[in-house]
Amino acid sequence: MLIELGLLALIYSSGLRISELINLMIEDIITERGQVRIRNAKGNKDRYSLLSQALLQDLRQYYKKYRPQKWLFEGPKPQSQYSSSSVNRFLKAASLKAGIKRRVTPHMLRHSFATHLLEQGTDLRHIQTLLGHSSSKTTEIYTHVSNKQLNKITNPLDELLT
Repeated sequence: MLIELGLLALIYSSGLRISELINLMIEDIITERGQVRIRNAKGNKDRYSLLSQALLQDLRQYYKKYRPQKWLFEGPKPQSQYSSSSVNRFLKAASLKAGIKRRVTPHMLRHSFATHLLEQGTDLRHIQTLLGHSSSKTTEIYTHVSNKQLNKITNPLDELLT
């Protein structure tokens, strides 16, 4: 369970694609900078994303327990990668257990990462960089306008008159 929760938390907290997650190596967790290095991401470019300090403690526990050799998340055979189908299977089981009827995918966690950053006031260009998008148009698809943000907007006339 520690592996699966770590996988999902890392997808969400770093905005990773599932392929990027399963390709992470141990040395891609850069604790001193609070970053995750994503090697050969889409477009064959390396990029860096955020590393949650809360998740870092769980990753340390995971590492002590499982002692992965090469990949951060290894499969059942020594030095084999954890599979994307295993991630999907666990997420499906977890969402059903939570009573979620809608199909939940790892990519939804990536979308949520972007949306929540935008809701916190993070600049769209920074989100674009974290997600590894070459075009801001792609990032805009990820960052759905939420009612939470719309409710915070004040009318410009009201601002002028107060």
